[in-house]
Amino acid sequence: MTPLHTETNDLGSTKVLRDVAGGFAMWELWSVLGWNDIRQRYRRSLLGPFWLTLSMGVMIGTIGFVVWALLSGIVQDSCTVFTGSEGIIRQLRVPYSVHILRMLWRNIIVFAHNLLIYILVMALFHVRPDGALVFVLPGFLLICLNGIWVGIVLGSLNARFRDLQPIIFNVMQIFFYVTPIVWRPEQLAEHPAVVQFNPLYHFIELLRMPLLGTVPPATTWLVAIGITVFGYLGALLFFGHYRGRIAYWL
Repeated sequence: MTPLHTETNDLGSTKVLRDVAGGFAMWELWSVLGWNDIRQRYRRSLLGPFWLTLSMGVMIGTIGFVVWALLSGIVQDSCTVFTGSEGIIRQLRVPYSVHILRMLWRNIIVFAHNLLIYILVMALFHVRPDGALVFVLPGFLLICLNGIWVGIVLGSLNARFRDLQPIIFNVMQIFFYVTPIVWRPEQLAEHPAVVQFNPLYHFIELLRMPLLGTVPPATTWLVAIGITVFGYLGALLFFGHYRGRIAYWL
């Protein structure tokens, strides 16, 4: 079947931005598709996505697991953001960003379920939220913004090179052990670069620290914002050059 996306390669950043804006405008489509993904994943299950919440509750020793699940879910799902929607891309003309927002919304829903663990712990130990909680929202929005450009880049690359998905899976396994999730950064005081130059550490701290009542340091915000800016600049150039080829790669 001939792909519907047959634009020439001279798209430029304007075309890419129009694609993203068009994707946000079709919020009803990607929100319904993302919710349907969750329903299909836990079809015929009594507790549905809460099984994931319960299983995480068994192993969780820190809020870092919840934030890690969000980050790793976005990164790994980004690899299949286009290949997993091959049928829709070939048959329906919608902005590519719709599929990225669908993936992002799906992970947000799972993250919301997992946050119930945090609320339960707060209630059990009679912990009252303090002023640091106001930093949760900007940190969460920053993570979501990065999820869009990550979806653009990894989704496009995996459409061309299908070996990328298992590579990313193994890379994330490595990052899990070198990122302070089950251990504190102070335990690696002799090798601080392993922590400070780990981008996932800073994104985890954006949410973990406010949820635990601490304001993230300026360094964490600067690193996260810097990655966001450079990530979008690279994604605009990359997507503007290869957007017209994605449908042929599928």
